[in-house]
Amino acid sequence: MEQSIGGALPVIVAAAAILIAITVHEFSHGFAAYLQGDMTARDAGRLTLNPIAHIDLVGTILIPGILILSGSPFLVGWAKPVPFNPHHLKNGRFGAFLVGLAGPVSNFLMFVAAGLLLKVFFPFFPPTNFLIVFLANVLVINLILGIFNLIPVAPLDGSKILFNLLPVRFDRIAEKLDHWGPYLLILLLVLENSYPTFGRLINVLLAATGRVLNLPL
Repeated sequence: MEQSIGGALPVIVAAAAILIAITVHEFSHGFAAYLQGDMTARDAGRLTLNPIAHIDLVGTILIPGILILSGSPFLVGWAKPVPFNPHHLKNGRFGAFLVGLAGPVSNFLMFVAAGLLLKVFFPFFPPTNFLIVFLANVLVINLILGIFNLIPVAPLDGSKILFNLLPVRFDRIAEKLDHWGPYLLILLLVLENSYPTFGRLINVLLAATGRVLNLPL
């Protein structure tokens, strides 16, 4: 979708969409734990939709800012992980699985909501309208974050989702992958620059979404 509003507005709009996406994402982790009896996030002041509580200097500000300003086709960011105590969860390992899943699910729900709102408002506004550009950013960024976080590499949610579904005997493997996870993630990001497999997947999904909603995504 064309995003040609002038000046610094495109950067501001993209930054706002990222901030909303990661704030709701982290809140959802804490809320899923809270519903299962774990008060860790609440006691740490993280069970909130106030983005200030979730901002990570590197993941929320520096990395997305550099990617946006450089015109990178690949945009990623993260917030401070919301703490939870798996031993306090009523549903044990399945509860930890639900906590991990809550973040990506929140992104997919925001993706759907943004798509439906675009469907409603797009006929009444030009593609360069602030609201349309903002909703388009919310849609794209939540799709990217939702799918990206499903990659089963620590510290992404996909690692928690996968290993909390597997039997306990796989926990030792999970611990080793947790140690090497950040390095593997960096490697994946470097490879993505040369072989944009993830980017192609996002483009395919956006094209499919555009066909379903009859929108020029």
